[in-house]
Amino acid sequence: MTATPAGNCGSTAEGSEPAAAGTENLVSNPQNGSAPVDLAEAARQLELAIHDARVAFDCIGLEHLERAHESVITARAAIDSAETVVRAALASGQVVTPEM
Repeated sequence: MTATPAGNCGSTAEGSEPAAAGTENLVSNPQNGSAPVDLAEAARQLELAIHDARVAFDCIGLEHLERAHESVITARAAIDSAETVVRAALASGQVVTPEM
């Protein structure tokens, strides 16, 4: 019986190359009086991090350690991106009202 990989533990998706070196800090923080920060982007990045963490977990279980390592790195990058957006919202003094 052959195990079917969960998530993206199989082959690497076409076009899913890692970001170019030195591009991780290319996020601009808004200045006072500029447009509000889109916190939906932070939520989207956190969803991506959750997905990548699950893929890494599955890959570890399937002993695909190189793919697990890649997924851990991308999960961390997504978390860092979400943190940058939230930090920008805090720095701009943006007031957030929940949409429930």
